[in-house]
Parts: sequence; C-alpha cells; structure tokens
Amino acid sequence: MKKLMLLAAVAVFSLSNVNAQELRAGLNGGLPIGDFSEFYSFSFGLDVNYLWEVSDDFSAGIATGYSTSSGDSQDLGTFFGVNLGTIDYPDFSYIPLAAAGRYNASEAFVLGADLGYAIATGDGDGGFYYAPMVGYNITEEFQANVSYRGVSVEGGSFSTINLGVNYKIM
Repeated sequence: MKKLMLLAAVAVFSLSNVNAQELRAGLNGGLPIGDFSEFYSFSFGLDVNYLWEVSDDFSAGIATGYSTSSGDSQDLGTFFGVNLGTIDYPDFSYIPLAAAGRYNASEAFVLGADLGYAIATGDGDGGFYYAPMVGYNITEEFQANVSYRGVSVEGGSFSTINLGVNYKIM
C-alpha cells in the first residue's frame, strides 16, 4: 500500500510539472558595441526558449535561436593620390545553445540570463555565449525585452545591445 501511495504521489507531482512549462519565441534587433563595433552595423535575431517552472518566481530551461550581424564597409582612403579602396567585412552569424534562467521580479518585470556556447555559422569562430536580459510583460503572452549579448571570441568579445519581443506559444 505504501508503494502504491508513493507511486501515486510521484505521478501527481510529474503531471503537475508537465503543466508548468513554457515555450517562447521572439525577434530582436540591435547594435554591435565594444571590440568589433566598427566592423558591423546592425544585428537581427530569432530567439526560442523552453522553460520549466522551478518555483513560483523562478524558471530554468534551454535557449537557442539564430543571430546575425551585418558586416560593414570601411573606406581606406587615398595614399599619395591613389585610392586604396574599401574593406568589406563578412556578416557574423551564430546559433546559441544555452541554459536559461528567468526570475519574475514582479508580475510585470522579468530578469534573466542565458549561458552557453555560440556556434558560428559562417566566417569566424564560436565561443562562450552570455546574455543577461530584462523583460516587461505587456500581456500574459507578449513580452518586450532589452538584452546584452556577448560571444567571447579570439581577440575580444563580440557584443550587441538588443531590443526584442517574444510570444508565449504554450
């Protein structure tokens, strides 16, 4: 009888956790800052995260997406009347694979962070990925957020400051 009660308790706990999940997807746009800001002009990305409720105020899970920053062009000027041309920098794109944590500071505000690895999809190397964020819940489904995203790469850190929105799918 005790085993049956224990099994029932585990089943009820497991089923209650199934309902405490959240899948969100969103879009963001931003500006490169820091070490590589003079080589890139604009950043655009897609975010997806899947979170499990750990407590009433804290959720943890996984995050991924796709982010790309447009390479800029730099005019090299002239040297003794000879035009040296321009340098076109390639786009920097990556797919983050990260652990995600979100803390509900209030009903309206959410604080969070993603930590993991960014896989480079084109030219360049991947690296350690970090993304602290502050979100504002417009409705139960829609959230506006501000984030700082960084990828530690050889020679510095590729960083952007972003504005985004995301939608609660389930």
